[in-house]
Amino acid sequence: MQTPLVNFWTNQRVIVTGGAGFLGSVVVEKLRTRDCQSIIVPRSNEYDLRVRDAIVRLYETQQPDLVIHLAAVVGGIAANRANPGRFFFDNAIMGIQLMEYARQFAVKKFVATGTICAYPKFTPTPFKEDALWDGYPEETNAPYGLAKKMMLVQAQAYRAQYGFNAIYLLPVNLYGPGDNFDLQSSHVIPALIRKFVEARANTAPSVVLWGDGSPTREFLYVEDAAEALLLATERYDGNQPVNLGSGQEISIRDLAELIKAEVGYRGQIRWDTSQPNGQPRRCLDVSRARELFGFEAHTPLHVGIARTVEWFLAHQSAVREMKY
Repeated sequence: MQTPLVNFWTNQRVIVTGGAGFLGSVVVEKLRTRDCQSIIVPRSNEYDLRVRDAIVRLYETQQPDLVIHLAAVVGGIAANRANPGRFFFDNAIMGIQLMEYARQFAVKKFVATGTICAYPKFTPTPFKEDALWDGYPEETNAPYGLAKKMMLVQAQAYRAQYGFNAIYLLPVNLYGPGDNFDLQSSHVIPALIRKFVEARANTAPSVVLWGDGSPTREFLYVEDAAEALLLATERYDGNQPVNLGSGQEISIRDLAELIKAEVGYRGQIRWDTSQPNGQPRRCLDVSRARELFGFEAHTPLHVGIARTVEWFLAHQSAVREMKY
């Protein structure tokens, strides 16, 4: 990986939306190590990023040079099925207005983070960025995926008409310490960790998981994702969407066995095939990120899983009290 451009950040005023969240907090910490002196993290109780006036006030008062947009309303399959309208509107309106007023306030660069859910349901693997428009996303998360994909359209249109420097990145499923472990809204890795840990504690004979375990997924450790975002901000200025991932694919069945072993749960896994599998396969072509700004993931999945399990075990009581 190329050496970070530490001096790039020294005199920049940077807004990180979602900067108190899972990925955002790691991005903020990495910005500090890069000697960024002015980091603004808008909190929802002060700036509702769905509301035009709040965004205008944010830009007027903070006068940022850069915006890294990480805020999102997001969850796993169950949360997407329960909230398709909310997930579409909240994510679309945040992205559209944040980028529009960044342009109006002459922000130098806008970094938009999309989602792997934007890809068509049956995209050939590994997913290449040029396949983004080759079909409709998987139904359970299509509203969320399409809302986030509109930022790509907006970024390309603004670059073409206004010369506005907006880039669009596509992170794969993230995981790591500090993730959302709420079973109603979490993604697969934190949900599995919590289920197996609690089943072990309760000596439950089995754990029920959705689907049949056959779908495949790719995962990126949160520290690697944060590094990718900052390298792209430093080095990339173009209209092409760019995947951020590890390039490694694993089935949900194998993932469950890996987490079960790491947790030390000795019961059985039962697959509830009446529940949806989600998208059949997810694995990215990550060559564009390597070529354009020198990013490669460095954390093997088993290492990242071990760190995440260790974090959850150390924070179980606090996690149960968290409001996600």
